[in-house]
Amino acid sequence: MKKAVGIIPARWNSTRFPGKPLHLIAGKPLLHRVWERCMRAKNLDSIIIATDDMRIAKAAFDWGAEVALTSQRHRSGTDRVAEVARKAKNFAYIINIQGDEPLVDPRLIDKFVEKLRSNRTIDIVTAAHPFENPADVLSPSQVKVVVNLRGNALYFSRAPIPASRNDGSLFLRHQGIYGFRREILLKFVKWKPTPLERAESLEQLRAVENGVKIHVLVTAKGSPGVDTPRDAHALEQTLSRAKRRVVS
Repeated sequence: MKKAVGIIPARWNSTRFPGKPLHLIAGKPLLHRVWERCMRAKNLDSIIIATDDMRIAKAAFDWGAEVALTSQRHRSGTDRVAEVARKAKNFAYIINIQGDEPLVDPRLIDKFVEKLRSNRTIDIVTAAHPFENPADVLSPSQVKVVVNLRGNALYFSRAPIPASRNDGSLFLRHQGIYGFRREILLKFVKWKPTPLERAESLEQLRAVENGVKIHVLVTAKGSPGVDTPRDAHALEQTLSRAKRRVVS
């Protein structure tokens, strides 16, 4: 059985939220919570935190994580993941897990690996789910995706797609977690940015424009990301309510 690795890219200098990976959520760093969720996945043979910042690296070492120090020149988390994957030649499948999704579902990670192992025609796997709040469809920060009848991505956009407002079930929110075959990931980061990628500011369109098949696993619900301190506060309240329910 070919091996799979989960790689979590983490950087300190987020424009909207500097130091986000080590921001405490209910007493525990955000990145630590992501790593713990990944550790529950059964199909990952290894989990690596990829960072260029020694503060993040030291903290991750202290809680027992494997860490790879990467270049400071990377423009995206995908580039950072690819640097680690380039050296990790014993892994066939690379799962790129966002470092700001502390409630990522370990079962979803396992499904990514299973899909790549079972279908050789699929090079990249990602996930999407229906919008809980219809108003979010209009937000350019919420990425939308449409799929064909075989579950493969047709297009990603910051604009509402499809245009019709009659069927809310067609509006899918893209969740930024990816599973790659190692060889396609290494090709992807060598390709130049494409016209649609630049227009939407969405790097996954580089794969679509180059004819790469991206399979989309549609789930009932997704996990919230933490983009701002306000998101972090909201998540902390969610975790506090869940803890109270368990205690009672």
